[in-house]
Amino acid sequence: MPSIDPSRRFRIGSLCLLLALSACSSVPLGPWDGPNPAPRTAPIASPPAPPIAPVVPPLGGPAAQPMPVPSGALPPSAPLDQPPAAAAAPASAPYGPAVAARFPDPAIEIRTPAFEPGHTGYTSNAELHAALVGLVRANNQHLGGTEVRLLLLGTSQSGTPLEALLFARGDPGVATPASGRAAEGLVAGRPTVLLIGQQHGDEPAGAEALLVIAQQLAHGRLEPLLDRINVVVLPRANPDGAESNRRSSVNGIDVNRDHLLLKTPEAQAQARLVREFAPAVVVDAHEYTVVGRYLAKFDAVQRYDALLQYAMTANLPKFISRASEEWFREPAVARLKGEGLTSEWYYTTSTDPNDKKLSMGGTQPDTGRNVDGLTNAVSFLIETRGVGIGRLHLKRRVHTHVVAIESILQSAATRAPDLVKLRQYVDQEVSSLACQGDLVVEAGPTASEYRLLMLDPTTGVDKPVTVAWDSALELRPLKTRARPCGYWLAETEGDAVQHLRALGIRVERFDQLGEVQGEAYRETARETGVRQDVRGALYDGAGVLHVKVQTIPALIDLKAGGYYVPLDQPLANLAVAALEPDTQNGFFANGIISAVTAEARVLARPEMKTTPVP
Repeated sequence: MPSIDPSRRFRIGSLCLLLALSACSSVPLGPWDGPNPAPRTAPIASPPAPPIAPVVPPLGGPAAQPMPVPSGALPPSAPLDQPPAAAAAPASAPYGPAVAARFPDPAIEIRTPAFEPGHTGYTSNAELHAALVGLVRANNQHLGGTEVRLLLLGTSQSGTPLEALLFARGDPGVATPASGRAAEGLVAGRPTVLLIGQQHGDEPAGAEALLVIAQQLAHGRLEPLLDRINVVVLPRANPDGAESNRRSSVNGIDVNRDHLLLKTPEAQAQARLVREFAPAVVVDAHEYTVVGRYLAKFDAVQRYDALLQYAMTANLPKFISRASEEWFREPAVARLKGEGLTSEWYYTTSTDPNDKKLSMGGTQPDTGRNVDGLTNAVSFLIETRGVGIGRLHLKRRVHTHVVAIESILQSAATRAPDLVKLRQYVDQEVSSLACQGDLVVEAGPTASEYRLLMLDPTTGVDKPVTVAWDSALELRPLKTRARPCGYWLAETEGDAVQHLRALGIRVERFDQLGEVQGEAYRETARETGVRQDVRGALYDGAGVLHVKVQTIPALIDLKAGGYYVPLDQPLANLAVAALEPDTQNGFFANGIISAVTAEARVLARPEMKTTPVP
């Protein structure tokens, strides 16, 4: 397994090192005296009724209005007579008994609908809704001081509600995260952990595992962690895909490649959770292909119970990366090993049968893992071996997720005060970088070789494989530019502004005429194509415009009604990913910004009066 060079290791047993480093920042930051976790309070005798359920409108539509949920009846998810989720069990096992014997079921009991006697599929959308409702109602009778709220985030493309649970324990009230956004239901001073499952519909173990985690948070062994952290659980982010055992959403878009462009209501719902609750930690539960192209390319079967990776993309704050490694990945690896489960870095391979290169997870700012990392959260991917094998080893797969997620929750609780301070520090550091230094427009992985273990498909014995390996642990800058003070957008670019605001990025509108020093973009070449990731082309129904640009000095004519996106804000690096025009995931390449002449780089802080865009 790759390791971080000891000279670069970030031992942060406390935040003392960060405090020392803050003195070296380009802009001196205040002392590390952020809020401590709120003191434990006496149990609440009567937990409140289920809360309001916010609804996510389409981008550019009217503002969401809170919808009260009556205490006696929660909104139905889908017709209760709908068929259970597709089982997708293969007619026969894709490998022999010798391989299957390497993955015995753990001696545990899992209490989700999928594991009920005689159940041949996975937990259906209707069953999942009933389980979430049951946890809320049961909690109303539970006198342990824990509040469980059902959150309605909107609906999928086929009309199935997107539902999450909020777990908090302590004095009720309104917490204000570092972003300044009010977040109802959180306990102030505590970091929030967001858990997301089944963005890909054919990866069911994550949803089953998060239902187990929700059970344990409500009134089980994980409930005491809520004395130090808040937790939000979205068990199934793609219910339409789950019902049909399909990776993508109804409109053919990979939801986990839609977190910057927000073309799907499913990705918009996740963006709303991140925007409103400002999680310090985000966990994304997936499954990976076991046979398929690996059997074809390497005559081998995938071996590891879990593949792990955190955010790795351009401009990611280094302290977030190092905290991800030492505070979360290393303990998770140790915990999995202690349970007799194997793990590795996450990797995948392209759909090209002649390409035997393996790549760590993509470095583009489009996945939830990387986009959430650019919000300055520790963002973690967990993949278990499940795609293409139906229900085979399902209990072990779910157990693997539960073990890894429990480790992350426990690490977050242990590091709760440090996480709050880390987030404050990084938010300030990112904001302080405006108008100075360079930013990375595009970055790529580092080519190397790597030795993995796979399994012989006949004998089941370990099969060492040495492969060409694209490592995301060290990113190569492919294109850099000076970091501006912000970006100007023409008054015509309301769609782009709505997308930026949906991501939580601060945008201001000019109230008066003026001009400011900046750089205009001049297009020098263009071609159409499709977006790419490490698996190959992303055929999501729309092409992208690949352009080459030059930046030229210019005085930007500021008209009343035009927009300004300042980079002295915590989400500055996310704004960069969206607004530089010559990247495949940027707003211009994907038609959200109308022309390269409709945006520009601002090199001096505007003196004109502005008004924040709501």
